[in-house]
Amino acid sequence: MKADELFLQADAALRSVIDRIDAADLSKPAPQEWTSTPDPTFRDILFAHAYDEAWVPDVLAGKSVADGDEFREADLLGDDPIASYDRLNDTATAAVRDGVEPGTVFRFQYGDYPADEGYAHLATYRAFQAWLIAKRLGIPFHLSPELIAGLNEHVVPHADEWRQWGVFPPAIEPPAGADDETRLLCAVGYWES
Repeated sequence: MKADELFLQADAALRSVIDRIDAADLSKPAPQEWTSTPDPTFRDILFAHAYDEAWVPDVLAGKSVADGDEFREADLLGDDPIASYDRLNDTATAAVRDGVEPGTVFRFQYGDYPADEGYAHLATYRAFQAWLIAKRLGIPFHLSPELIAGLNEHVVPHADEWRQWGVFPPAIEPPAGADDETRLLCAVGYWES
């Protein structure tokens, strides 16, 4: 799977979960380890994803926070947080579908990466947050077989390296007879029974 397609599938998976969040759940506490925001709620988590979506077109154009950050203090969620997120998601999806120039470098706060690796970073955040949010809020959700295959191709080979940077918790031994999704989640340390 091409890295941009991995991003699109992971982004769609996250949107499918976010679109099913009950508005009342946005005020519920979210896990502190998901963010540096003190005492986070699921609205804070949604803001983080809206912020990330808002940045996608600029990242694809080679821009970074060092060039200015118009989104950090902006009201990205407004009175209808889910619909606001969806609009940002639509814009990000269109930007990815438009493609990037050959040799484009994604300039993240933690370093510069070639586009293919950058897409894998962006997809990782989205895919596993989709699963974690769904699990925490009781939203029925499974990663698609295609997304699982793409994550196994682009992310799992780097899991131990990224684990050293704090991206993933320790790997978990998969239970006997584990399916592909469970094995993937165990490899990145996110599986919960």
